[in-house]
Amino acid sequence: MIRTALAGLRAHRLRLLLTSLAIMLGVGFIAGTFVLNDTVEAGFAQRVTADAGKVDVAVLPAKSDGTVPEEVLERVRALPGVTEAQGLIRASAPVLGKHGKVVGNLPTTGLSIVRGPLDRSDVVSGTGPGTDDGAAVLDENTAKAQGFRLGDTITVLDHEQRRHQFRLVGLIDTGVDQLLAYTGAVGFTPAVAQRMTGAQGYAEIDVAGTVSKQAVAAAVGGSYTVKTGAELADDLGAAAGVQTQMLTLGLLLFGVVAMMVAALVIYNTFNILVAQRTREMALLRCIGATRGQVFGSILLESALVGLLASALGLLIGYGLATVTLTVLGALDAPLPTDAAVSLTPVTIATGLAVGLVVTVCAALLPARSATRVPPIAALRSQAEEQTFRAGLARAGFAGLFLVAGLGATGFGVFGLEPGEAALFVVMGGGTLTFLAVLILGPALVRPLSALVGWAPRRLFGVPGRLAVDNSGRNPRRAATTTVALTIGVTLMTLITVVTASTRLTMTVKLDEQFPVDYLLATQERESVIPRSVAGELRGRPELASVATIREVSTTVNGERVDAGTFSGGMEPQASEGSMRGFGPGQVALDDVTVDRLGVRVGDTVAMRTKHAGTVSLKVVAMLDSSESTLPPVTVAEQAFESYFGAVPDSRVMVAIADGVSPDTARAVVDAAAAPYPAVQVTSSTEVRGQFDETLDMLLMIITGLLGLAVLISLLGIANTLSLSVHERTRESALLRALGLSRPQLRHMLSVEALILGLIGALVGVVLGLVFGWAAMRAMVAGALYSVPVAQVALFVVLSGVAGVLAAVLPARRAARASIVDSLATG
Repeated sequence: MIRTALAGLRAHRLRLLLTSLAIMLGVGFIAGTFVLNDTVEAGFAQRVTADAGKVDVAVLPAKSDGTVPEEVLERVRALPGVTEAQGLIRASAPVLGKHGKVVGNLPTTGLSIVRGPLDRSDVVSGTGPGTDDGAAVLDENTAKAQGFRLGDTITVLDHEQRRHQFRLVGLIDTGVDQLLAYTGAVGFTPAVAQRMTGAQGYAEIDVAGTVSKQAVAAAVGGSYTVKTGAELADDLGAAAGVQTQMLTLGLLLFGVVAMMVAALVIYNTFNILVAQRTREMALLRCIGATRGQVFGSILLESALVGLLASALGLLIGYGLATVTLTVLGALDAPLPTDAAVSLTPVTIATGLAVGLVVTVCAALLPARSATRVPPIAALRSQAEEQTFRAGLARAGFAGLFLVAGLGATGFGVFGLEPGEAALFVVMGGGTLTFLAVLILGPALVRPLSALVGWAPRRLFGVPGRLAVDNSGRNPRRAATTTVALTIGVTLMTLITVVTASTRLTMTVKLDEQFPVDYLLATQERESVIPRSVAGELRGRPELASVATIREVSTTVNGERVDAGTFSGGMEPQASEGSMRGFGPGQVALDDVTVDRLGVRVGDTVAMRTKHAGTVSLKVVAMLDSSESTLPPVTVAEQAFESYFGAVPDSRVMVAIADGVSPDTARAVVDAAAAPYPAVQVTSSTEVRGQFDETLDMLLMIITGLLGLAVLISLLGIANTLSLSVHERTRESALLRALGLSRPQLRHMLSVEALILGLIGALVGVVLGLVFGWAAMRAMVAGALYSVPVAQVALFVVLSGVAGVLAAVLPARRAARASIVDSLATG
């Protein structure tokens, strides 16, 4: 039987080609993900080892926002065995761009660059600041984005917002530190770093020498965390690896989808092959083969195909990972892409195992059906056409899954608060509903083929009518073929609907939270904007309104909170209670603060103030934190002045007067903010533009990843049609003999593929639309629903076109076959 199976594979190499391609693509994606992950982790490990390898012991604050004072550094330096000890400063030091404003959404992080063996800065161009207090280094990404070059003069703000100029002497790589990759970094000598940042202590103390961790811990006391260099490297690597793990998990999800689609293609392929080899199986049974041997021969074929395709998939994965790393390197992604790309034994074993298991499992049912072929079937001239009957068991299981799926979805949408739990329940309901559709698939094929084929039946004459009849002729095969495409289209439609709905929902919420044209604020929303800025803007006829918000940090009922006030005609809306007649002795809290303090509207809270001591305030309103622009704790303006004095503004919100062009108004606002480099001017249009860019990028990436599943499903359509053409060789020849021309035969097969593609696409669109709505309702309270009709219609059209393209080669081969030879087949 082994020789028979191997001979069968050699004799029919082409019939398993498309199946092998499906496995290769699926395994290639998963293997590529592992190779990418291994390479990035190796890069992180190399950098972390090089970075922390210079340190023997490190002292860090117990809390993430704490510092280590100078006296601790002196105690460490006095220990025997310490050859070097340096305190590292790390705090905000905003860099100004060439436009005169601070760069980025968060302040640039100021660093102290130490000299000697504990220098952990990675200077990639130029030199470090050394002992030159007038020199500075900048991370290479910020320098590139702002157009700075070595020798340029850069301007940095100190902790009191005063400007200082430095000569740029070097560019540094931020390495594995993801925070520095996001904020950017500017480095100075230790003395200058302390003056610029105003740091009252060190973010870390690095120690070199023969001193032990225990000795350092005893010297510094229990208020600080002490680690060895190896432990520090492990922690840095783990922190950097979180991002890699999330990336890997995300990519593997798409790989699982691809392999699931590939499994359906494999199942359908072996199902058809077993049906076509009925006489061969029966003949083997006649000459003494047992059912177990027939079963084993099918599984052997699947195992060999799976192993070979998986091995080629590993090579594809290696190539995909190499290309991805090249692209990431070109885009300056904050990932180490310079490590050697390699296939590890774990990746090789995983790829081979996944491909083999999926292929063999997908072939189990077809192999089982092969054992049921009676020996008498060897006497038949042609394999019998498979029939389908929707039995009570199928209907019962489908009904059970459908009721459970829709029930779970309804509970997630209407029975739970929007959030992670509700989304998981909806996802579970969607999975159960899809299983119901999968079970009902064969019963849905005929009515759907009649619906989809209504136009082709009338447009394409006899070939169209034959194609419509053929598409519903073997419902089980057609359903299995189209469900692979349905998975891809469902996910693409769902993602598109969620993206469009998120865009609409966020735009509406942005209009509610940002009901102005321009916002003036610092990077950290500090109350440092002089009141004169708002005063100057209120006097300009180009502007309709100017509202301000002021904030301070204080305690309410013992909890640290941000308290503030507002002015300028704002009319905040309360979700509970009322702010009508809002005045002294009253306070409005957002819903998050209400939960933290455990109070309700009507209760009294105690707030500590700068000038009035602790005051008692009555809670008169609760605000929705997702919609309100006010501080978490809001009091009336006059009361705030008496509590905290003349606090500067933290935000200034400006609306344009009717009939004034945005360019004119922007010039007025920019002029008022120009003397204050830390004050950034943001327009609502810019915020929406950034949000849209992010959504578009995510949609493009996800669509590209899901495109792999769609490609595999189209391979399945091509494979099914190719095998079906082979199965219907005599039938096609008979049609030709009765007068059907070669072009008509090609048209018939193309229309059949078109109908299969459209059936899969339409079912996928319906599921995607329904569960896209459910997902939005489960994720966001008050979410708005939006259907991008053009994109969804494009999915349907592309599925139909792709189906037709998949039929080109099978139709061409069928049309070129000899009528006489084909009639003699069998």
